[in-house]
Amino acid sequence: MIIVNDLKPGTTFEHDGNIFIVLDIDHNKTAMRQMIVKVKVKNLRTGVINEISFTGGDKVEQAHIDKKEMQYLYDEGESLVFMDNDTYDQIEILKDHLTWERQFMKENDTVTVSMYENEILGIILPDKVNLKIVECEPAVKGDTATSASKNAKVETGLEIRVPLFIQNGEMVTISTADGKYSGRA
Repeated sequence: MIIVNDLKPGTTFEHDGNIFIVLDIDHNKTAMRQMIVKVKVKNLRTGVINEISFTGGDKVEQAHIDKKEMQYLYDEGESLVFMDNDTYDQIEILKDHLTWERQFMKENDTVTVSMYENEILGIILPDKVNLKIVECEPAVKGDTATSASKNAKVETGLEIRVPLFIQNGEMVTISTADGKYSGRA
């Protein structure tokens, strides 16, 4: 058990049958009242971000999240198939749970799968990934009044904005946090 006063960003805990990760915490203590602890959390099952208020001294159950390196094998239609690199066991994760992550994964990529008591919560992507440009608008001469950029499509289908000098076939680095161009690979 963890006392809510000791929660820190990144801590995972179980509350009301859900698993949460702490994003931010605020302690509010006034003179004649007990401390109120407001915790901004993300539900690891649904991805919903909300705020939970606790009274100082309340306790929550710590949740131990297991992380396992797995290889993305292929698209099975409704789900994506991953293989454990150690045991060669295969698991399937529904596409609906990985809408954002799918834009950054190619077949045979290694990703980290997060689990809680053998329940698959999702995957953790690296901070940046390298992807190949497959479609790119031509650069328009003289279009440099501001930071000039053009539309491009990468091999996974993700559409991004890139600088004018990027051409078809080039490898670019993309941030998985916001899906934006980060540099040449």
